[in-house]
Amino acid sequence: MTQEFYIGVMSGTSMDGVDTALVSVDGDQIQLLAHDDYPMPDPLKQRLMNVCIGQPTTLVEIGELDHLLGHLFADAVNALLDKSGYRADQIRAIGNHGQTVYHQPIGDAPFTLQIGDANIVAAKTGIDTVADFRRKDMALGGQGAPLVPAFHKTIFQSTDSSVIVLNIGGIANISVIRPNDKVLGFDTGPGNMLMDAWCERHTGHKFDRNGDLARQGTVDEALLNHLLSEPYFAQPAPKSTGRELFNLPWLDAKLVNRTVSAADVQRTLCEFTAVTIAREVGRFKSGPAPQLLVCGGGTRNPVLMARLSALLGDWQVAPTSDYGVDSDYMEAMAFAWLAQRRIHGLPSNLPEVTGASRPASLGVLYFA
Repeated sequence: MTQEFYIGVMSGTSMDGVDTALVSVDGDQIQLLAHDDYPMPDPLKQRLMNVCIGQPTTLVEIGELDHLLGHLFADAVNALLDKSGYRADQIRAIGNHGQTVYHQPIGDAPFTLQIGDANIVAAKTGIDTVADFRRKDMALGGQGAPLVPAFHKTIFQSTDSSVIVLNIGGIANISVIRPNDKVLGFDTGPGNMLMDAWCERHTGHKFDRNGDLARQGTVDEALLNHLLSEPYFAQPAPKSTGRELFNLPWLDAKLVNRTVSAADVQRTLCEFTAVTIAREVGRFKSGPAPQLLVCGGGTRNPVLMARLSALLGDWQVAPTSDYGVDSDYMEAMAFAWLAQRRIHGLPSNLPEVTGASRPASLGVLYFA
């Protein structure tokens, strides 16, 4: 297989911007060549938030958001091309995840919905675009998530000890890579989502920079235990979740009849994220030097990273950047890789992770 260039586009549950990554793919060799973080306008983010937490909406609203996001993703790609010096005709395809507005993987009518019109992306960039990655897996009985463990398996290897790749975005998910065993992966629960929302409500800042608000508080053990009683945590894998469950209304319901300072809630939410991650990671320890490699926005929260290290004292905890993969652009790189798999008709899901009945090449191709 000869070298090809792909661009991955990722707008996650945090909705703090659009990450773009330009990669070269040559067989199993994947190299990040350029990246960018394109801002999402606040009014658009708020409209999306309203849909994601289940507020009543209309088909007109969904249609308009789909259109606006299509242009936003296309603009993000074009900005990356301008910044990097690469031309559109050098790029084999774009892998565009889209913005998840609802994810309901279980029940009588399981579905997942990512919007951001890929026709607009392809037309405005002049680059073939792969989108709608998750629904084929769900059609095969899977959760449609997480999809990144297959990518993690390609770039990280386990020899005699467990390697777990932890992505802390809005939601936290893990990929478990063990010697001589199948890869596992699932969402552990909230990552930055609740901390970001609470911080913005009480300080006006979109996230808790350096964990400053959390440092001012202490863990409220009663509240922490109440948060940990959420039934999601007792469900077996495969499992996945999102903003449709963990959101500010969910947190507000947990705070009814409780008097807790804003700083104490923030510190408790940080501990909540750390504990729910550590409980799951600890189950998969094997070998003398297990590693927890962390990517996503959570790596920039020193309070959270310190708590993970403390709770997982037997593990080597470090950002993936220390191992040669930029921790901020891991997911965008993953969707560039998934696009490459789709272009070449290669399977890109792991049934043992998602619960699908068989491997499949995921995504729908939109021609420029």
